[in-house]
Amino acid sequence: MKQENIRNVAIIAHVDHGKTTLVDRLLYAANVFRSNQQVEERVLDSNDQERERGITILSKNISIQYGDTKINVIDTPGHADFGGEVERVLNMADGALLIVDAFEGPMPQTRFVLEHALDQGLRILLVVNKIDRPGARPEEVVDEVFDLMVELGASDEQLDFPVVYASAVNGFARYEFDDGNMDMIPLLDTIIKEIPAPECDPDGPIALQICTVDHSSFVGRIGVGRLHSGTIHKGEQVLVIKNDGTRYNAVMKQVFAFESLGKTEKEEVTAGDIVAVVGVDDADIGDMVTSVDHPVRLDPIKVEEPTMAVVFEASTSPLVGREGDIVGGRQLHERLMKEAESNISMRISDCEDGLGVEVAGRGVLHLSVLMETMRREGFEFQVGRPRVIIKTDEHGHKLEPIEEATVEVPSEYAGKAIEVFGNAGGEMTDMVSRDDQTHLVFKIPSRGTMGLKTRLLNATHGEANMFHHFSEYGAFRGEFAGRKNGSMIAMSTGKSVAYALDTLQQRGKMFVGPGEECYEGMIVGESAKEGDMVVNVEKAKALGNQRSSTADKAIQLTPPTRYTLEEALEYIQDDELVEITPKSIRLRKRLLSATDRRKASKR
Repeated sequence: MKQENIRNVAIIAHVDHGKTTLVDRLLYAANVFRSNQQVEERVLDSNDQERERGITILSKNISIQYGDTKINVIDTPGHADFGGEVERVLNMADGALLIVDAFEGPMPQTRFVLEHALDQGLRILLVVNKIDRPGARPEEVVDEVFDLMVELGASDEQLDFPVVYASAVNGFARYEFDDGNMDMIPLLDTIIKEIPAPECDPDGPIALQICTVDHSSFVGRIGVGRLHSGTIHKGEQVLVIKNDGTRYNAVMKQVFAFESLGKTEKEEVTAGDIVAVVGVDDADIGDMVTSVDHPVRLDPIKVEEPTMAVVFEASTSPLVGREGDIVGGRQLHERLMKEAESNISMRISDCEDGLGVEVAGRGVLHLSVLMETMRREGFEFQVGRPRVIIKTDEHGHKLEPIEEATVEVPSEYAGKAIEVFGNAGGEMTDMVSRDDQTHLVFKIPSRGTMGLKTRLLNATHGEANMFHHFSEYGAFRGEFAGRKNGSMIAMSTGKSVAYALDTLQQRGKMFVGPGEECYEGMIVGESAKEGDMVVNVEKAKALGNQRSSTADKAIQLTPPTRYTLEEALEYIQDDELVEITPKSIRLRKRLLSATDRRKASKR
């Protein structure tokens, strides 16, 4: 039977095409907020980093009551490093709102998420957003989406998709882009009409597959998923079937349904709804919660394996403890092990040498989000260069993760983009020219993507759009050339001086400005030539008795280059570290003493 009073819909889109803003407007349209309630913009981007970066990191579940129908909305991340979240949560939906910018049209990430939605057989509802944007071309964008769906092998039924035109920021949706409607009702009505109601059997055996795992410091892991059949009562005994086939009985301590922006505890939850359960202590993605008497097993859900790892160590910097409150190795270890309990998309383990904790994730952004969270909590620590996770096949051959990279670039820069990828070990697999844009597809080792975006933007004058996601493990492609330019390394501990920096900036680019604390072994700049050079950033001008006090005013310093956390991780070499504190991101050599570095190089 169909649960006609429920709709389960996922929202999918390229980064920054307006998913989270659209959800805001739907919440307002359904009167979720009181008229006098203070509500922040992008209410679903609940943590600070999501707000600052303008991206969704974790998928979120909310529900909107519209008339007699409950609409469960799943907001999904748009960035490649969190693509695993998208694939999993689509299992909970019957349809998807595909949001596409009316100016930009379908982008590389649109292709990736749409392909997964079509594979799941979801009903697609196209929302052409930002129709008020200068240069918007809504009708052309609809044609482009149709062409993309044909290319991705959509069924005839899926190709007959409904279209709604919207401006999420102005809070309106329309059946025709110029019909003058100024509210969100057309979108809500189209969801009810076009997204199929869930097919389920409320009286059948319990069949709940866990698609995401929430974590609470009070009750531990909370399994979230769609209840495909049956009814779960609070306190009921159930059978848990793990991914590896092991089984055990558990008691449902609490059951929740999603209402508005939160979860509401219930005595029972019925089939067709998206629910959360407490009682499966080691809840994991793909686990089945089912009836003890009539167990049900659904197809397993694969969680994307981490492809990149980095080692967290307690800071050994001479400046340790000046900016952070938590600097000890034991506290760092405890914090990361706590993260391992709640963050199932990362693999966290002690290093074999016992000198740090290895954290494996989906990419540099995925890892840097955790580092940024910890520095805001007051931690001071250091990390090495991220390395890809290498495997070996049954014949003993080395395998490395290979990414599929998609690039949209103006045709005049296509040659430059191909050259950048070629230098990073990429192989072009497809090339399509549309109007004055060229669509390129490459297979490239994950190692080659480190710092690739910066090089690509430099080569194409900022005109390229790149997206990459894990494709498969392939043959190891050999060693790549590292950074050509050497580092400028401070020779002593003290504050940098403008006079010294003025001389040094003629020999490369500086990472520090005047009056900054530096220490022996800290990287203060990049040399214009190959090979490291040890420099004195504290050197002041010798004063003679005939000089006037105004003679130093002629010094003009170029502003120093400041790296973000991701840029710093991609910049460093194997013998270098990134020192992370609540206030600073510094680059340093692993061995601080020039004598120690010389001895190590001779070994």
